[in-house]
Amino acid sequence: MSIRIGILGYGNLGRGVECAIRQNDDMELVAVFSRRNPETVSILTETAAVCSVNDIADWKDKIDVLILCGGSATDLPVQTPEYVKMFNVIDSFDTHARIPEHFANVDAAAKETGHVGIISVGWDPGMFSLNRLYANCILPEGSDYTFWGKGVSQGHSDALRRIEGVKNAKQYTIPVDSALEAVRSGSNPELTTREKHTRECFVVLEEGADAARIENEIKTMPNYFSDYDTTVHFISEEELLANHSGIPHGGFVIRTGSTGWNKENKHVIEYSLKLDSNPEFTSSVLIAYARAAYRLSTEGQTGCKTVFDIAPAYLSPKSGDELRAKML
Repeated sequence: MSIRIGILGYGNLGRGVECAIRQNDDMELVAVFSRRNPETVSILTETAAVCSVNDIADWKDKIDVLILCGGSATDLPVQTPEYVKMFNVIDSFDTHARIPEHFANVDAAAKETGHVGIISVGWDPGMFSLNRLYANCILPEGSDYTFWGKGVSQGHSDALRRIEGVKNAKQYTIPVDSALEAVRSGSNPELTTREKHTRECFVVLEEGADAARIENEIKTMPNYFSDYDTTVHFISEEELLANHSGIPHGGFVIRTGSTGWNKENKHVIEYSLKLDSNPEFTSSVLIAYARAAYRLSTEGQTGCKTVFDIAPAYLSPKSGDELRAKML
């Protein structure tokens, strides 16, 4: 029996989830839910339904896992606690400072209704989080460093587009090369947030919008831009489409540490990603954790989980015997 997947939101992430499902033989897409008129939403999977989000409650017994593809700024803090009351859910909530609060809200709703909700799934938070945890366990005496980019941040770009007067926008996160090399050298530099990354924004304004107000609102936005040196470029929509239509990303998680009785031996653990498509890679991670949510649910587990709580074997379609024979 296939795991029945629903998608809420059919933007870049939702389309990526649809493509990822096609690569997983134990899953099928049964429905896409949108705030838009369903007649205007064209999907690739001919066998799946396209429905209004207003009709989502009608699917409570027809979907095993609902994947939420909204933005972290305003969508997921509301949607995940709401829809985990009806379904097992996965989200990619990526506002790191608010994860504990989001976890508590989803956990209460999931336990109340007997569902599983896995939050903050993707590559950071997500795969990078796991690598930070593993490296800390292996090198307890050491320092952590995470660098993102150069690439387009979906969450930060979404936050830009939510500002009144912004028609369209893309945001690039850029590592500071000198900081990255200092970390790789094993010198254990102490780096502030501002010293590690810069942020570059390309913004298309609505006609008549106040550019000065918008630039100030961007640069002072908490959790997104206020802690970084941020450059804002106002450009035409034609230039945005011509020069900034891709969604690449990536980054590095580095742990430096020492071992030995007198800490005489130095070590560097580095995990890196280079992604042609940020949303498609994130979608692939979401799908793996959808499998885990389904398995946890069938075992009778409830409540909110993060990637820290999921055993790796739950992510794979392979049996335990296959994993031990081929991957261990």
